[in-house]
Amino acid sequence: MDSPDLPRQFARTRRFSLGVPRGFTVSPDGERVLFVRSTAGDDPVSRLWVFEDGNERMLADPLGLGEAGPVPEAERVRRERAREASQGVVAFATDLHARVAAFALGGALWVVETSGGAPRRIRTAGPVVDPRPSPDGTLVAYVTGGALRVVGIDGTGDRALAEPEHAEITYGLADHVAAESMDRQRGFWWSPGSDALLVARVDTSSVQRWWLSDPAHPELPPRAIRYPAAGTANAETSLHVMRMDGTRVEVRTPERVSEEYHITEEWTDGAFEYVPTAHWDAHGPLITVQTRDQRSLYVLEVDPESGETQMVSHRRDHAWLDLMPGTPLRLESGRPVQPWHPRDQTRGLRVGSTLTPSGLHVHEVLGSTDERVWFTASYEPTEIHVWSFDHADDEPDVRRRTGSLRQVSEGPGVHTAAVGGDTVVLDSRTPEGQTVTVLRGGERVGRIAVLAEEPVVTPRPRHLALGERDLRSTLYLPSWHAPGSAKLPVLLCPYAGPGVQLVVHARGWWTIVAQWFAEQGYAVLITDGRGTPGRGHAWEKAVHGDQLTPVLDDQVDALHAAAELFPDDLDLARVGIRGWSFGGFLAAGAVLHRPDVFHTAVAGAAPTDLRLYDTHWKERYLGHPDIQASAYEKCSLVAHAHRLERPLMLVHGLSDDNVLPVHMLRFSAALLAAGRPHTVLPLPGAGHLVTQEDVAANLLRLELDFLGKTLNV
Repeated sequence: MDSPDLPRQFARTRRFSLGVPRGFTVSPDGERVLFVRSTAGDDPVSRLWVFEDGNERMLADPLGLGEAGPVPEAERVRRERAREASQGVVAFATDLHARVAAFALGGALWVVETSGGAPRRIRTAGPVVDPRPSPDGTLVAYVTGGALRVVGIDGTGDRALAEPEHAEITYGLADHVAAESMDRQRGFWWSPGSDALLVARVDTSSVQRWWLSDPAHPELPPRAIRYPAAGTANAETSLHVMRMDGTRVEVRTPERVSEEYHITEEWTDGAFEYVPTAHWDAHGPLITVQTRDQRSLYVLEVDPESGETQMVSHRRDHAWLDLMPGTPLRLESGRPVQPWHPRDQTRGLRVGSTLTPSGLHVHEVLGSTDERVWFTASYEPTEIHVWSFDHADDEPDVRRRTGSLRQVSEGPGVHTAAVGGDTVVLDSRTPEGQTVTVLRGGERVGRIAVLAEEPVVTPRPRHLALGERDLRSTLYLPSWHAPGSAKLPVLLCPYAGPGVQLVVHARGWWTIVAQWFAEQGYAVLITDGRGTPGRGHAWEKAVHGDQLTPVLDDQVDALHAAAELFPDDLDLARVGIRGWSFGGFLAAGAVLHRPDVFHTAVAGAAPTDLRLYDTHWKERYLGHPDIQASAYEKCSLVAHAHRLERPLMLVHGLSDDNVLPVHMLRFSAALLAAGRPHTVLPLPGAGHLVTQEDVAANLLRLELDFLGKTLNV
C-alpha cells in the first residue's frame, strides 16, 4: 500500500533528531539555561542558545563565524563515540555560573558571554578538542595534538600543562572503551578553585593496532585504530593533578583489589584497569576504579596535594557491576550518593544512609541541588520519570530511612531533566512527541521550542505484556487493517541488548519506522527481553555467559504469545526479523538457530564474532575468551554459519570503527565456505550510524524490498 515518503524524511531529519534541543546546562542560580539546537527539523547545523527571562536567544551561529576548518581526528572520533549526527556547535562547556561558554568549530576555539556580545575566536596552538572554561571563567583548557593546554579567556598566556611523551600518549582525552562502553566522554576536570585540573593520561602503546580503509577511495591511506578487542591489552589510563603553576602529581590508585573485597569465579582478574568516572567537587577529586573482570569497584577520594587515595566505599558482584550514570556523587554536606540493590532486585540509590524505596528502579542520577538528589527511575519499565529525593539521616532505624521522595514528571513517557538552583528543565518524550518545559520553584515559566519535523507516519503502538515473563512489547498494525480481515506477515524489529529500551510509552524514531513497515502490510513486533534495562538486577544479569539464547528465546516467546492474542492477524508462516548492531546480531542469530520460526532476516552492523568486540563491553557478559571460550563459541555467528538455511541480508558500513567491517566479511566468508547463499550490502563511507541522506533513505527501501521478496509480500 502506498504511503508518504517516510524513508526520505527519516534520512533528511537524521532520525528526527534535528531541531531538538539538547545538552542543557542550568546556571547554579537557575536564571540561565544553555543548550544546542538547529533552527529546523531538516537543518543539520546546531547553534548555541540561552533561555533566560522566559525567552530564547541565540548566542552563536556557526554560519556567521566564517569558514570552519576540518574537524580534527580526535574530535571526529569523539563525535563517533557520542553518535553525533549534526554539525556546527555540537557541544559546549561553561564556567561555574554559566556566564561564559566555550566551543570548538572546525578546530577553532570560540568563547561567548551569555550576557550578550558576539562570539570571540581565541588563537590556539593547534586544532582544538573539548574546550572547557575554568569555574571562575578566566581560562579555557583544551586538547590539541594529544597535549593539554590552557589559554586565557582574553587569548593570552596559551601554554601546555602536559605534552605527550610519544605518539601513543594523550592527555585530556577518553580512551576507546571509556567513551564507547563506560559512557565517559571526558578526560579532564577543573578544580573548583580554577587553579588545577585532574587529567587522564592514556597510553595506547600496548593496544593492538587495526587498520580501517575505505575501498571506495583506494587513493587514501588506511586509518590506524587502537582497538582493544576482548582478551587483549587495554590502554593504560592514569590520573594526574596538574596545577596552573606547572607542578603536577600522579594520583596513586591501587593496582589490584584486596582479596577480602573481591569475588572469584572461573575467570578472575583483580587488576584495576578501568577508570569509569572522575570529577572534582568542593570536597576534592573523587574517582572510581574497576577491575578487569568488572566484579569489583572502588570509590576513591584523592588528596590533590600528594596524589594519595583513600577508599571510601567498594562494590562487588558475582557477574558484573552496573555503572549507574551520575554516580558516585557527593552532596554539599559531603554525603555520598551511590547505587544499592534491594532484595527485590531493582536498582536503588543510597543517599548517605537513606535509601530509595524498594521497587523503584533508578536509571540515572541527574545531579543535586543543596541536599536534594535528582534522578530518573521507574516502577513500570515502559515509563521513566524524573524524581527528587532528600535524605532522612535523623531516622534512628536505618531500615526506615526512606527520605522525602517526589515525582516531578507526569503522564506516560520517558522523562529526563537538567537542574540548577530552583530551576528544572524537564525534557519529556511522550506518545505525542517531545516537549521541553522549564520549571522554577515547581511552576512552569516557559518552554524551549522543539523544532523537529512531525513524521508523515503516525505510530499506533499497542502495548502488551506477553508470555510467562510479561515481556514488554509493542505491536504495530497497518492503519488500514481491519482486525481479523487477513493474516499479515510478521516483522520483528528488536534491539533487545544491554543499555537500550525500545518498548516505552514514548514516540521515538524506531516507533515511526516500525509503523512505516506496518503500513507496507506487516504486523511489526518489538520486544524488550532479558538483558535489557529497567526490570532489575536479575533480569539484566540473565544473559551472563550467554548473550544469545535467552534473548532469542524471549523474542520467540513474545511472537507466539502475540499470535495467541491476535490469531486472525498474525501469520506465523511468514516471519522476518531486522535489526542493527546488537539487533543485527540477534536477527542473524535468529535465522541461524531458529529457522523453524524465522523465515528471513536483515542484519545491520552485526558483531558476528564477539572476540572482535571491545574488552569492557564484551568481557562484562562473556568473560575472557581464552578461559570462557565456550561462551564466545556459543554466541558466535561465524562459528554457526553452516546452519543458515533462510534468506539473510548483511548490511555494514565500511567505515564503522565500533563494529568493524571485519565482522561482516568473516561471517560472509564463513557462509560462502559452507555454501550458504546470502546477500551482502556494503555501505562505503558509512560508520556505525548511517548519516548520508541518500544511503539512509534507500537502505530502508532496500530492506523492505528484500523482506517482501523473501516473505512473498
